[in-house]
Formats: sequence, structure tokens, C-alpha cells
Amino acid sequence: MCDKKNSVLFTDTECVVLSPDFKLFDESQVLLRVPRKNNMYIVDLKNVAASGGLTSLFAKATLDESNLWHRRLGHINFKTINKLVKGNLVRGLPLKLFKINQTCVACQKGKQHRASCKTNTVSSISQPLQMLHMDLFGQTFVKSLMKKMYCLVVTDDFSRFSLVLFLATKNETSEILKSFITGIENLKDLRVKMIRCDNRTEFKNMVMNQFCEMKGIKRYFSVARTPQ
Repeated sequence: MCDKKNSVLFTDTECVVLSPDFKLFDESQVLLRVPRKNNMYIVDLKNVAASGGLTSLFAKATLDESNLWHRRLGHINFKTINKLVKGNLVRGLPLKLFKINQTCVACQKGKQHRASCKTNTVSSISQPLQMLHMDLFGQTFVKSLMKKMYCLVVTDDFSRFSLVLFLATKNETSEILKSFITGIENLKDLRVKMIRCDNRTEFKNMVMNQFCEMKGIKRYFSVARTPQ
């Protein structure tokens, strides 16, 4: 029929064969046009422009199915998932229209903003070494000249002077701090009175507990993962 220039129209109730003289009245009503190759009509989603009512040609995914692929693809945007469907870029991804779901708990928690810390306009620190801020980070991607991959940052609250100490492992933190505090106190003839650090075991352990108790150093621990 098609070889004889006839047009074939399929509806939900019937199939209509139209004469070669049939012409479309309104080209804007065409949602999809597929060329014929090797006696087959192959829909290539890469060449489909998502416009107008074209989305109605795709079956809509259920809410559970949308959530499943949303999690499988690392909680990406549903608009991006539909782009992957259009480009046929993911093997096994159903050719369906995925609807936006606002009930993903992981996404809601991930988009929450952390409350800012209140600033203290009046400082009670009156001399160097009165309070030291400390933080340890690593492993770094690049080793130091001495092949060390951890860095301990110490900042004096009064002068804002910062010092970086390099460590091979986290276990060295306590001994490095004991040596540093003893040495800086003898050098400046001043005492370290307070230490502010996070709540991790590098700073909160038996060795540091005994050392700070012996020296009379008061420690303030912040909440984990709050470097500000």
C-alpha cells in the first residue's frame, strides 16, 4: 500500500488507508515523522525534538518506577533522566516519560542549608597562645617532600598566625601536638590556655586528655564536620 503512494493512518479503533491525493491540512499537528528504511519505520529518539504534545507518545512511568531510576542514577534531576531517555544513552532505561517526584527524602536532606554560626564581635583573647584552633585533614592526593600525606593546621586566635605540621599518619597527632605546645611555650614564654578543635579521636584520646589535664589546658570541641 505504501509503495503505491497511499497513506496509512492508525487510530485506537481502526486503520485507514488514504489515497495518494491525500494531503495534511495542518503540518503543525505532526508530532513525529519517521523515515522508511529497509521496509521498516524506525524511531530514533536521538533525532526527536521534545516539543508540543510529543511527550504524550511515551508511556508515563509509575511513581515507584520513577523513584527507582532516580536512585539508580545517583539522584539526578528528572529532567536529565528524560534527556537520557530521548538520547537512548542508558542501556536498560525504559523508554518512558519520568515524572517529577518531590518525595525523595535523600534529595530533600541534601538540599538543606547549614545554619551559619553566630559571630562574636567581642573577643576575650588578650595575648598570643591563649587559644589555639586546630584541624587535621588528609589523606592528600600529593605527598610532601618527606612523603607525608596528612596536614595539621594550628592557628593562634590572637595573632591569626597559622602553622602547618605534616604527618605521615593520624596516629602521630597526639605526640606532634605535645611536642609543639611544649616547644612554643618555652620559645614565647607564654602558656597555651585553650584549644578549640573538632570532636575526632585525633584530638580526643587518652594521651591528649592526660597531657591537657597536666598542663591545665581547657579544650572546646565543635560538632563533627563543622570546620567553620
